[in-house]
Amino acid sequence: MQFVKLTIPKKINTLYCLWVTILILPAALFSPVSAQDNSPYSRYGIGDLVPNSNILSRGMGGITTGFSDYYSVNYNNPASFASYYAERELKSKKLLSGRAVLDIGINIDNRTLKDPAITGKFTTSNALFSYVQVGVPLKKNWGLNFGLRPISRVSYNIVSYERLYNPIPPFNNIDSAVTRFQGDGGASLVSVGTGFSIFSKERYKNLDEKLSVGISGGYLFGRKDYTTRRSLINDSISYNQVNFQNRSTYGSLYANAGLQYRKPLSKTMVLSIGANGSWSQKLKTSTDVIKETFYYDDNLGNVQLDSVSEQTDVRGTLIMPATYAIGFVLQKFTVENKEPGWLIGVDFEKQNWGNYRFNGQKDSLQNSWQVRVGAQFNPVPKRNYFSNVAYRLGFFAGPDYIRIGKNTSQIGGSFGFGLPFGRSRQAPNQTTIINLAFEYSKRGNRDNVLSDNMFRISLGFSLSDAWFIKRKYN
Repeated sequence: MQFVKLTIPKKINTLYCLWVTILILPAALFSPVSAQDNSPYSRYGIGDLVPNSNILSRGMGGITTGFSDYYSVNYNNPASFASYYAERELKSKKLLSGRAVLDIGINIDNRTLKDPAITGKFTTSNALFSYVQVGVPLKKNWGLNFGLRPISRVSYNIVSYERLYNPIPPFNNIDSAVTRFQGDGGASLVSVGTGFSIFSKERYKNLDEKLSVGISGGYLFGRKDYTTRRSLINDSISYNQVNFQNRSTYGSLYANAGLQYRKPLSKTMVLSIGANGSWSQKLKTSTDVIKETFYYDDNLGNVQLDSVSEQTDVRGTLIMPATYAIGFVLQKFTVENKEPGWLIGVDFEKQNWGNYRFNGQKDSLQNSWQVRVGAQFNPVPKRNYFSNVAYRLGFFAGPDYIRIGKNTSQIGGSFGFGLPFGRSRQAPNQTTIINLAFEYSKRGNRDNVLSDNMFRISLGFSLSDAWFIKRKYN
């Protein structure tokens, strides 16, 4: 077996993903998102945790630990970055090629909140940036990844009305009080990682046994802005309104690692076992605590009357808990690895949120775990377009990391599609796949004060191009 001529595509093809990323990253960082979300659960911890997998995986319940794909970025397990390089056979010739992958996702969420103590329900919708990731092959069994993704979101707006009474007889009504609780913020991660195979050996035609490891690091940053405003209403007396505000920012270096072991069981069957996780890490925090009286002006908004107390730049630490996951994927190919047939996978993830601390303070959190089960089916490709579509289905369940009263459970299911688009004559090596995922999750139970039902539509674009191609002959 001998290597022959090295063919490099035009610059517009090889640099395609990089140029698009340069344009998208600033927009993802600074563009506004819909502000209609209202989740009281986001008051706790670092907020509502956003889905921690790409949209391809979300259609399969979010399985990621043992999963790797040639046309998308699995940023959960850095060991999967070694899979951007692959070997394909075409007309008795073997093509050894790597693909640069640009993976982008957005979410459209619809949330319904129900309080058993009152009738009716509250529904809200919002659109959010999900992630932008780039995978680049460096050489066979070695890849590089970098990107940006949100970790959590804080967004709630709650108004409470109450009557105040005289504490001594005859217990007459004194005033009415209106209290508004608002929160905003969230966490994001800018990361870069690499994955490579430390062992690789061909077991069957086009099927290698390999052990891959990977590590990813970056900067995790975020903010929490909590505000409580209280107003007293009286027919004869005018009261000043009071505001208590707690603004915090945090950030520090963050890292996680993973491994994957791929074992061919036959000429058309492969078992992949994976594990990944991050250790407990400390982030630096800076907090401003403001207590003030104010009045509202139609043109100026809230105007401060008097600063009762103000503390600025109070330094502290945020302890992020350790997270561990283990899982497997069993995949069947149709004819000796030429076309995918079906796969099924299972993940188990555990997060030690009971160890979370913000400036030394605990929160209403608990250790959590989640089981994810997913499957994908690819019909044998034919001229019919729908026979080239990937069909996905998944399920997930486990206790939520937020605990209010009794344990808060979370359960849900998903399905999705991978919609391929044909190659053009001008760019024969470029491939575009649109991934769609539909998810439903239920948070809370009869023992919880508030139930939260979420329906999410996720749209992802996987754009890839051959980085370079080597042709080799037997």
